[in-house]
Formats: sequence, structure tokens, C-alpha cells
Amino acid sequence: MDKFIKTSRVIALGLALAVIVGIYGLTLYRIQAIDTEAILEDTGGSVAATTYAVHAARGSLLDRNGVLLSSDRTIYDIRISRQQLLQQPDRNTILLNLIRAANRFGVEYTDNFPVTMAAPFEYLVNMSSTQRSRMRSYFEYFTESLHVADPDDPGITATQLISWMREHYGIDYTVTAEDARKIIGVRFELEIGAILGANDYVFATDVSQEFVSYISELSLASVTIETRSTRVYHTDYAAHLLGYVGAMTEAQYENKYKDLGYPLNALVGRDGAEQAFEEYLHGTDGSVTIYTDETGAVVNKVVNSEAKAGSNVYLTVDIGLQKVAEDALASTIGQLNRDRTEEYEKALAQGKDVKEPEMASGGGVVAVDVRTGEVLALASYPTFKLSTFYEDFDALNSDPASPMLNRATYGNYNPGSTFKMVTALAALRSGTISRWTTIRDQSVYMAYAQQNFTPTCWIYPGSHGTLDVVGALEQSCNYFFYTVADEMGISSISEAAELFGFGQHTGIEIGDDMGTVASVESKRRLLNESWWNADTLLACIGQGLNLFTPVQMANYVATIAADGVRHNLTCLHSVASFDYSDVLLRREPRIAGVIDDPEGYLEILQEGMRAVAKTGTAASALADYPIPVAAKTGTVQLDSSSINDGIFVCYAPADDPQIAIAVVVQKGGSGSRLITIARDLLDYWFQGTDDWGSGIVQDNSLVR
Repeated sequence: MDKFIKTSRVIALGLALAVIVGIYGLTLYRIQAIDTEAILEDTGGSVAATTYAVHAARGSLLDRNGVLLSSDRTIYDIRISRQQLLQQPDRNTILLNLIRAANRFGVEYTDNFPVTMAAPFEYLVNMSSTQRSRMRSYFEYFTESLHVADPDDPGITATQLISWMREHYGIDYTVTAEDARKIIGVRFELEIGAILGANDYVFATDVSQEFVSYISELSLASVTIETRSTRVYHTDYAAHLLGYVGAMTEAQYENKYKDLGYPLNALVGRDGAEQAFEEYLHGTDGSVTIYTDETGAVVNKVVNSEAKAGSNVYLTVDIGLQKVAEDALASTIGQLNRDRTEEYEKALAQGKDVKEPEMASGGGVVAVDVRTGEVLALASYPTFKLSTFYEDFDALNSDPASPMLNRATYGNYNPGSTFKMVTALAALRSGTISRWTTIRDQSVYMAYAQQNFTPTCWIYPGSHGTLDVVGALEQSCNYFFYTVADEMGISSISEAAELFGFGQHTGIEIGDDMGTVASVESKRRLLNESWWNADTLLACIGQGLNLFTPVQMANYVATIAADGVRHNLTCLHSVASFDYSDVLLRREPRIAGVIDDPEGYLEILQEGMRAVAKTGTAASALADYPIPVAAKTGTVQLDSSSINDGIFVCYAPADDPQIAIAVVVQKGGSGSRLITIARDLLDYWFQGTDDWGSGIVQDNSLVR
């Protein structure tokens, strides 16, 4: 009996639902079909139907703490339908009223007609490329009537052209010359649009709501108000990480977005997080059909489908830490270059014959959460402003400093001495050395003297004395690593490098370069040359063919700190619905690999890195730091006449790692000069937390 009652209720509910859906469907049909047919009958069938896309709002990008980084802003455009305008007997009056309204509200409108605005009319002296191109198209279109073809030498005066166009467009003689010129400017844009295949002309864009209200009251036939979204950036930082939004290329449309149902004119993410998380950010456009009578008045509006807004994406970065990273990187590079300029000018003043100094030219900083692989900051120098990206594009694209290159993910650099932990692990794993094996630094490595190859330790002509592997890392002794590398060979070193993810993508969603691990195979592939023992000695101290990105180096250090657990790096924290009411996705940490280390060799590397910060090459800046730090400095000798690249890596706290940092500066001189950058990041990250010792925990530390 109970079962029967439940079944009957289900059937009744289903029937009720069917009736409701049926009524809704009939109502929708009546609105869209029957009512429209009635309108057609009332107006004699002269109603024109135009279907417009209703653009979906794009989701926002936020940092890990909910700080808004980029979002959409609704803007209003004023459009003119050429087809509808030409049906109006008072078309020129309509345009003049629209122009006067724009002038009244101080609205700039599109007018590229290259003739002065007031009599006596003259061609503009400095015609822009856009104006020249449009004029050429116009002349070619009306070549039989105008008998001209070259905008640079039209053959008729500007006054003659205005007179011809005034007659051609039927502008009444009672209209002043100045007003006629204004009307001609808009009619010119409409004609150019038709020549180029566009039915509508955007008269003005991003106008105020006051202007929109005024235009609505005027009810100008053929003039419509369209709303759309534009991307707004709420920070001047993280340009390389955030990326930008723009029109898709034809190839992108055919190869990807066409199958996803995107219209050809859709705006999409073109770089960075905007591109990486397009699937979440991009909503689904709707459509609406507008019915107008012969006067251009709207007689009906039918919503065919509602627009669905995109989702909001929380990134893993802390925008405060990002600001610190970018400011510290720019400040340090600026100071390095000022110091070099000052030294150069001082030498010149003393009458010395010195060459002009090389300048630090760029760099990258990456901070990673050791426990999750989340990217906390990702800075590249030089950088740019997303808010003026399109206005600055030509200058950015031609800048020899390549500010649009994301050096943090695509810059390839020798790691220098920061690579020595790899060589140490290879030597320990291969049995070449143990924790307590000692080697005496003899300053010059003489094994290949007969081949005229005698690499030295960086302390030459001095010596580090007798060192074990921890001491060799602490003092960054080249001789120690030359010796062990020569004994074990390159294969052990390249295999160890791959365990740390070198030569592989890190998994970061915005894309990165794989870099190159020095090996017999890579030299043959890249240079078509054989491997020499000298190559092994260069590779073991992070030079030669070893080329890695800052993001790889940060993950390498994080892997050491995490006892061999290597994460796929990510800049995606979570995804929320457009109204923030639902969490749609929360990214969990993903492990890319684990270094099998039953003997505890990674602890030896950690001990060596702690010694670097406490008593070694980074001690002057980190020995008395309130939090224990593990670090490694690196200096890359590019050639005998160039300034070295500087590299610095670290993690902290050394006894309970949270954050790993990699800093690279092209022609930075030495890694020790870059420690202040890392210190600034550590200061920001730990101040106000229990780790710093203040006993105060900031609210956002819970999110971290």
C-alpha cells in the first residue's frame, strides 16, 4: 500500500511538472512567435529582426587571500546600424543630433576622416596609418566618381572633397560647413565599415550612464546602446602571471574554440592565468532578437538564451608577496647598475682606461610552498602594465630588453653552484663518497693539464683545505666537486638532476620551458658533438649545458626541503561560482615524484645548505636571521670578459620548511648580492606569525 501511494505521488508530480513545462513552452512560443506575428501584421510586415549576442561576463582572478586581481567591468557602446540609418529620410539630422549630444557630454566619438574640422578645410598634415588606410579604401571605392586613388596625393582639395561628399550624402544647404564636416566624418566611418564588411559602426565606446540615459530619451532611429564587458586589472603587479585577454587568432578559432562553441569575435585569454584557466573564466554567451519598425523604433525584444557568467578563479599567489618580489628584484637590479655606473665614472675621472660596464639586464624570482607545490610569487624583470598593455604593445614588442618574456618560467640559466646539491647527491648515491669522505682542495685541478684544461676553485690562488661533502657545500668548493664528478662520470649526475625535475616541465599551468640537463645525449642532440671529461667538470658545478628556469630551481630546492617529495607546481588554488556562493573546485597537491632515499642522503644536503646560511657563503646576510634558513649561492661565469649571472636559492624554516625561493639575475655578479631579495620575501612571509617569534598570527596566515 505504501509502495502504491509513493508511486502514485511520483506519477502525479510528473504530470504536474509536464503541465507546467507545457504552459511555459506555450507562453514562450506566444511571446516569440504569435506576438511577433501580430506585430508584423500591425506594422504591415515591415518589422526588421536583428539578433545580437549577449556577452557573458568573464570570471574574476583573485589571489589566495581573496584580493581581487582582475575582473570584468560593464561598459556601454553607442552603435549605429548603417542599414537602418539609410532607411531614414532624416538620417543626417539623426547623426547631427547624436554628435551634438556627444559634444555636450564631452564624449569622444570615432572620426578618422583626415580633414580639418572647420573651414577653410585642409587635409591633416600628419595622417595616421589608420586614416591613410581608410582614405585609400574610400578613394578606391569611389574611384570612378572622385577620380582619385592616392590619399597622399588625392588630386583634389579638401574643400572640393567636402563639397562632393556633402552632395553625395544629401546634406542640406542650411547645415553649416562645420556641422556638415561632422556629419561627413560619421558617414565616412559608416561607408568604410560597409567596405570592410561591417554592418554596424561603433560611434562611441565606454560612455557614461548619464550619456546613455540622454541618448535613450532622444530615441534616435538606428542608434542602439550595447553593453559589453572589458577587463580591468586591479594591480600593477603579476603581469606575466595574470596574462591578458584579447581577440583569438583564426588558427586558434579553427583548432580549438570553434569546437567549443565560441563565436569568432569572442575574447579569450591570450597568456598567463587568463589563458590557462579559460575554461573556468569564460562564460556562455546568450542571444537576443530585437524587432524594429521602418522608423528604427524597437517594437519587441525576445531573449533567445540567457548569458551564463564565467567562474571566479583563486590563484595560489599572495599578491603582497608578489609585490615584495617584484619591488625587491627591480630595486636590486637598479642598485647594481647604479653602482657599476658610479664605479665607471669614477675610473674615468681618474684617467683610467676602462670599458663601459655591462648592466644587469633582467631576472626572475619564484617562491613555492614546500608542502603543496603552490606558487606563492612569480616575478619577472623587466615587466609591464596590463592596464596599458595594448597601448604599449608596439613599444614592448620592439624593446630589446624583452619585457614581455616571462623569465621566471621561460628564461634558461646556468644554475652555477646552486647545482652542487645535485652533484653531491649523485656522488653519495653512486658510492663515490660517503658523508665523511674528505678531499683536500689543491685550488687547481690538474688531471687534464696535458690537454691544457686546468679548472680552478673559485678561491684560487687560495685553498679551502680539507673538506667533507657538507663543508664543500658550505664553502662551495669547486675542487671537491671536480674530483668526485671526474670519478663517477656524467651519467650519475644527469640521472640525479632528473630526479629533481630538471629537463622536465614543472606542471605549472601557465606553461614553462623544460630546460636542458647536461648529458652525453643532450650534447649530441644540441651540438652534434662528443662528450669530453672537461664537459663533466663544467656540468658538476652547474655550468656547460645545464640550463634551467627559475621556476625549476625553486621546485628543486622545495624537493630537497620536502625530503625528496617533488610536487607538480600549480598557480591554481580553487574555483568558485560567479556569485561566490559555491566552491566548484579545490585543487589538491599532486606529487610528481619521490626520491628514494633510505640512506638519508637528502639530510646531508639539508645540513650543507644550513651551513651555507649559518657559517658559509651566505652567512653575512643570514647567520643572525630570526628564522633558521637553508641556502645556496651561485655565480655563473659566462666568459672571461662578461659579468657573471647571479643565482641564490633557499628555504625556510630550515627545521620545518614552508617556503622555497629561487632568485636569478642576468649579469647580477654573484649570488651573494641577491640574498637581500630573498630576505625581503622571508620578512613578508614570516612577520606576524608564530614562526617569527611575535606570537601574533595574521588572519591570512590561515589561508596560506
